[in-house]
Amino acid sequence: MSKTAILEIDGKKYEFPVIVGTENEVAIDIEKLRGATGAITLDPGYKNSGSCKSEITFLDGEEGILRYRGYSIEDLADKADFLEVAYLLIFGELPNQAQLDKFENDIRKHTLVNEEMKSILEGFPKTAHPMGVLSSLTSALTAFNPKSVNVENEKEMYDAVCKTMGKFLVIATWTYRRRMGFPLNYYDNTKGYVENFMRLMFEIPTQPYKMDQKIVDALDKLFILHADHEQNCSTSTVRIVGSSHAGLFASISAGVSALWGPLHGGANQAVLEMLEEINNNGGDVAKYVLKAKDKDDPFRLMGFGHRVYKNFDPRATIIKKAADDVLDALGVDDPLLDIAKQLEKVALEDEYFKSRNLYPNVDFYSGIIYRAMGIPVEMFTVLFAIGRLPGWIAQWKEMRTNKEPIGRPRQVYTGSPSRSFKEVNQR
Repeated sequence: MSKTAILEIDGKKYEFPVIVGTENEVAIDIEKLRGATGAITLDPGYKNSGSCKSEITFLDGEEGILRYRGYSIEDLADKADFLEVAYLLIFGELPNQAQLDKFENDIRKHTLVNEEMKSILEGFPKTAHPMGVLSSLTSALTAFNPKSVNVENEKEMYDAVCKTMGKFLVIATWTYRRRMGFPLNYYDNTKGYVENFMRLMFEIPTQPYKMDQKIVDALDKLFILHADHEQNCSTSTVRIVGSSHAGLFASISAGVSALWGPLHGGANQAVLEMLEEINNNGGDVAKYVLKAKDKDDPFRLMGFGHRVYKNFDPRATIIKKAADDVLDALGVDDPLLDIAKQLEKVALEDEYFKSRNLYPNVDFYSGIIYRAMGIPVEMFTVLFAIGRLPGWIAQWKEMRTNKEPIGRPRQVYTGSPSRSFKEVNQR
């Protein structure tokens, strides 16, 4: 028997269907609310509003559960690599070996970026933030790939996916090379996707580049952990921009801009800035822990707790070990990383933090890993974007395939009521 919800306005009752998802999430379908009642809902930040039905990612913040297409994030991070997970998110199932080999080879066919893109890149000052440059370069890819994708055509959609996965990685690393004044590198088709990220970033012509497998494995896990996260700010942006039938590159570019914000993808950058503040003020961790506990003190510990996960962040448990492996492999002597380890110990043992679920989250550990690798703090969110790319593509593809209507939120107007225009000499 189908369930209904009853809403009463001015003594009149209205019935609306109740939808239950495969994980027993309950939603009231108010699609016809305004037409039936003349009223709308008001939900700042859309914290209680579902914008779509999706088969991609399930997230339960109270229980600390994250699954991609039904597979637990723990299993995927332990047993799959990033391109397997990308294929799963975008196409719905884990690939067999032949499909995975083809996917990787087809991505390689599209890794060459038009040489004219270099002129666009050189137009930015070296001081430009890499996320601003990445958003612009992603949008500029539209000029070199002007044909719109027919989402009903399986081959066109597949080619567009491979092209986006191939070119985005290259231009993302170019933002770093430009900032550092290094010559631009090209994709090496004899190496894997994550390995290519490392050499695209760090290989220089004057000496051979060797990468530590522990570092590659940690990055692979980080990209998997960031690959999708349900209807967050940047993902919702990609879907709503795409709902106007804007192209894939334009929609991804908008997602990059949304991710840039310090409340979203910039959180791991905020972690390092906090560590620098503590270090620059004497490195007294105990003092800052007391400040964090003082409700009248504006100081907040960045990278602890999560606005969605109310119990624990399942991704943090996975990446904690990777962070330990990276620090062990690199043997880095860094006062900021020492401060981070002290804060981690306090958060995991102090009853104040434990009782409030202020555990170290994925942003805390990813910031530590990137710092240990020598990646500048301005590039942290770019790495987040590389990981999130398959999720954005999957969400865009699902939205277009499902023929979702153009996004058009309503509002409650609170400005001046109707008034008469006055000529300038009467004002």
